[in-house]
Amino acid sequence: MRVFDTHAHYVASAFDGDRESLVAGLPERGVTLTVCPGDDLASSRAAVELARRHGHVYAAVGVHPENCGDWDEGQLAAVRALAEEPKVVAIGEIGLDYHWPDAPPRELQRRCFDQQLTLSEELGLPCVVHDRDAHADALETVRAHPGARGVFHCYSGSVEDARTLVGLGWYLSFTGVITYKNARRAIRVLEWAPLERLMIETDAPYLTPEPYRGRRNDSGYVHLVAEKIAKVKGLDAETVAQATYENALRFFNIKE
Repeated sequence: MRVFDTHAHYVASAFDGDRESLVAGLPERGVTLTVCPGDDLASSRAAVELARRHGHVYAAVGVHPENCGDWDEGQLAAVRALAEEPKVVAIGEIGLDYHWPDAPPRELQRRCFDQQLTLSEELGLPCVVHDRDAHADALETVRAHPGARGVFHCYSGSVEDARTLVGLGWYLSFTGVITYKNARRAIRVLEWAPLERLMIETDAPYLTPEPYRGRRNDSGYVHLVAEKIAKVKGLDAETVAQATYENALRFFNIKE
């Protein structure tokens, strides 16, 4: 089984002790490709550098809603410049997060999200969207950008919103959360969702699948996400792994 982990934060401090050896060893563990997203300018630059050093790693660049407190035209220009790098395949991780009371103001989050969606349209790059407790506003913003294409990573919305996104040509990506006992909403989405619109991810170092929950996550666990999807949809894991692999190649416009 070969797998594509479409979202792993290998520039996070949790990997400072073994980043290079862990990332270099992923193909030996069946992880053929992975995308490392940034969540601010510093981590976006680091993701680009990591991708330069490892042929099987690609980068996404952008400013996460939790980190948009000082968002301005200068930051937008910096994201644009980074997006021109050859191994950058998406704008991300961008979006909205209304969960934390001390997060940047919602109006500022929406402006940051809107401008980066516009950038993705202008550059012809897909976008990787973070949506936490902001489903209505995230969907409204996406609808306002019919030229954008993207994926809602670690999808947590309803079946109804999933239908809307898929109807718009967007993708849904799932993490180890679907292996948790309280993941009933996500399971209902997976029961409905067409396989050709699904991708898998770890969101490493977070959201480690069962039975390893509590450990640091990495791409070596992403096969467990494929196996859970296979169980939900009555398929074999190889079929899900191959389909999500091909979906990710198409989504990120990566030529093998």
